[in-house]
Amino acid sequence: MKKDFITSNKVDMSEYTKALELIEKSRYILIITHVNPDPDSIGSALALSNLFHENKIKHKVYNVSSDLPQNLDFIPRFEKITDQLPAFFDLAISVDCGTYKRLGFELDPSIPLINFDHHKSNNKFGTVNIVDPMKSSTAELVYEFFKHNGLYITKNSATALYVGIYDDTLAFSLARCDEITFEKINFLVECGASPSDIANKLLRRDSLAKYRIIPKVLESLELFKEGEVASIIAKEEWFKQTGAHNRDCEDALDMVMSIAMVKIAFFVRVVNGVSRVSLRSKGKIDVSSIAGHFGGGGHFNAAGCTLDMLDVEKAKNIVLKEILEVYK
Repeated sequence: MKKDFITSNKVDMSEYTKALELIEKSRYILIITHVNPDPDSIGSALALSNLFHENKIKHKVYNVSSDLPQNLDFIPRFEKITDQLPAFFDLAISVDCGTYKRLGFELDPSIPLINFDHHKSNNKFGTVNIVDPMKSSTAELVYEFFKHNGLYITKNSATALYVGIYDDTLAFSLARCDEITFEKINFLVECGASPSDIANKLLRRDSLAKYRIIPKVLESLELFKEGEVASIIAKEEWFKQTGAHNRDCEDALDMVMSIAMVKIAFFVRVVNGVSRVSLRSKGKIDVSSIAGHFGGGGHFNAAGCTLDMLDVEKAKNIVLKEILEVYK
């Protein structure tokens, strides 16, 4: 592979080295993005895909569903993502999968797996584990894989990595985004990533349906504990009425978290036949422990879980009870 000789000495290189060794001796690689993929998962996968494509390494980027976030279609090689597993692959790479279940399928245990992730809930299920919950995003870990191995970052991979870091830090606003993250972002811009172009592509291509469903979701807002705990829901019929996709109402939770008095907020909607719960918090309130109570996980201030039911009101009440037990 073409090399870039600027490297970092801040992280133990052993796992990065092992990962590159597995990649270089493989014949066909499967890159796995997680169920309901977000920009960090897609960006991390496509950064690797562009690297492999540029170096003529045979591979596929896979997602269990064909329903992908189309606002990411500007990332090079987005159109190559498939929901069809190849007949043969001898190496798998998972990106941003906080648990093994997030792969969306059972991987043949004889196939080695490189696990790139930054979730606290990750139990290092890979053969090689590049896992660090202190990092801003999985894309930042993929960046470190490039840099520790002296791999050249082209404009295409730089764009993909920038998208992952930008989105998973909520435009660099979360505490886990530090000065080292900005050094990496600056280098990605030097490699050709365009901050203005990426921001415009991500922020200014909303569907009309989004602006029809978000008012309904915000109307469901309920406040508890003198406004410090907030809940919102999305009913299935609202999606039918508006023609909206689940992704169209994701911003509603961030809007609720912008309310000064709110310290914890959660959002319940049906996704793939179960109630999907997203939790957010401010400061030193660990919502990953609340998500963990229901078999989920995530980060200290941003986590999620699912409840096996279609009644979002019932799911909301179950989660609320747990929150009020923890947050007294």
